[in-house]
Amino acid sequence: MRRKRRKIRKLRGSRTCGGGSVKKRKGAGHRGGRGMAGSHKHKWTWIVKYDPDHFGKHGFTPPRRRPSSEINLWQISQMIDRGVAQEREDGTLVLDLVSLGYDRVIGKGELKKPVTIIARHFSEKAIRKIEEVGGAIERLGDENA
Repeated sequence: MRRKRRKIRKLRGSRTCGGGSVKKRKGAGHRGGRGMAGSHKHKWTWIVKYDPDHFGKHGFTPPRRRPSSEINLWQISQMIDRGVAQEREDGTLVLDLVSLGYDRVIGKGELKKPVTIIARHFSEKAIRKIEEVGGAIERLGDENA
């Protein structure tokens, strides 16, 4: 049968609240040390169960290295079909990949229309395929390199 009230309500006013002698529960020794003391010793089972990632190394991101986001030519071709590219006064299509968050153009796939692509990096295959269709490339300098 469950208690209707918590046991501590009954024990309020008694000096030890059911802990026996005053000396038994007064120091940090009763809880095995202060804070995380003993976590490599007698509290190891608690660490394993509730905080298994507490110790050890967990990954590293090298400094000054941004993840590069790449895009293929077939994806660029789909973007042009959806109308993402802007048209200049002379009628050429321009696609600014830097403003869209892409760094590098890779040569997988085909382009259907001539387009000027603005990006930081191009693979040799991508450059060849863009120029075969009649397009052009514009490189932006990478300011973080």
